[in-house]
Amino acid sequence: MQRVRLGILSALLMLAAASAAFVPSVWAQEAARPRSKAPADARLAFVGIADGAKLPGKFLVRFALSGMEVVPAGQNQPNAGHHHILIDTDLPPLDQPIPSDFNHLHLGSGQTEIEITLPPGRHTLQLLFADHDHVPHDPPVMSPRITVEVTEEADEKPRVASPPGARVFFVDLVDGATIPTRSIIRFGAEGVALSPAGTRHPNGGHHHLLIDTELPPLDREIPSDFNHVHFGRGQTEAEVTLPPGEHTLQLLMGDHDHVPHDPPLMSPRIRVRVVEGDQVATATPTTRPDGKPVLTPAPPDAAVYFIYPRDGDVIFPNTTVRFGLRNMGVAPAGVAKPNTGHHHLIVNAPTPPLDEAIPADLNHIHLGGGQTERRITLPRGEHTLQLIFTDENHVPHDPPILSERIRVTVAPGGRRPEKRR
Repeated sequence: MQRVRLGILSALLMLAAASAAFVPSVWAQEAARPRSKAPADARLAFVGIADGAKLPGKFLVRFALSGMEVVPAGQNQPNAGHHHILIDTDLPPLDQPIPSDFNHLHLGSGQTEIEITLPPGRHTLQLLFADHDHVPHDPPVMSPRITVEVTEEADEKPRVASPPGARVFFVDLVDGATIPTRSIIRFGAEGVALSPAGTRHPNGGHHHLLIDTELPPLDREIPSDFNHVHFGRGQTEAEVTLPPGEHTLQLLMGDHDHVPHDPPLMSPRIRVRVVEGDQVATATPTTRPDGKPVLTPAPPDAAVYFIYPRDGDVIFPNTTVRFGLRNMGVAPAGVAKPNTGHHHLIVNAPTPPLDEAIPADLNHIHLGGGQTERRITLPRGEHTLQLIFTDENHVPHDPPILSERIRVTVAPGGRRPEKRR
């Protein structure tokens, strides 16, 4: 009887194995992508976080990489790539671009560390390096998968008073909208200055995007996780990837410590329907036949210029850049008024196209809160700066209002500029 049972069990196992050979993998949905080669001795590991570590709710993740170089996404360079953190998930297919979602964090700007917040409990973390197209190398460069225990929650913090009449809102995105899986979401602010995280400003703050979640506690630091996306550089737009289906979005302004103001500055919570597609939504309400936005007219004698620094100045590494404007008014991004707009500071980059929205990245700094100055940090050496004034949708006017490109030299501990008469 025992032999009969073993024989039946063996036959069932063989049948299951044969059937499994005909079941396609859930990952095998796309054709394999070519993979960039990696040195056999390349290594990737966490710095200061070991398997079984106990961590606070908010912690800094640092990476150690050897045998390869870190470069931003999109930059095709041999033996180079950028980091990804896998949280509470298995390895994705190694011949496909790494997903960009709540469990797969992309560090496409070339970062080598990131601060994240996780809820209390056990979590898994793993690092995976990828090339310019977000595809893992061959052989893959990755860390061991570790398990950590998150034990602490954020402490209660004092709240900064919000400016009277201030508000935040979505630009060109309304409740019930249908958007593609990869969309650019733009934020507006009125009556409050946009200031980077860590920079104290009496009437300032920065945006946080809440995705598929309720409001967090308003007397604590806003979490930084898959559902609470921070824009600590003062950005006024972001590319967001969401799976198809129904989702909720809400904006919440935080102060220099990421704590909501009192009373809180937040948008209504809206619902959007996400449909399949990788087209980036470009919230331009009016377009020409060629797809370009219709340009907002500007007075022909309008001008924008640098108050400080000037062309040829030697400046400190941490410098406040101040702007001047003539024959136009300043209004926050998202606020459409005749003969108004807001500044953009172009750092070490050529003049972008003047018939489309200016990019928002480290080289194209949006001053969407209507600021007329911005504190920046630059490394030692020569740099170029340029100002461009745009309408409520970040598109230059017609005719364009832009300054000349100036050159400055950064000298650590440098000299103070001479007073100009």
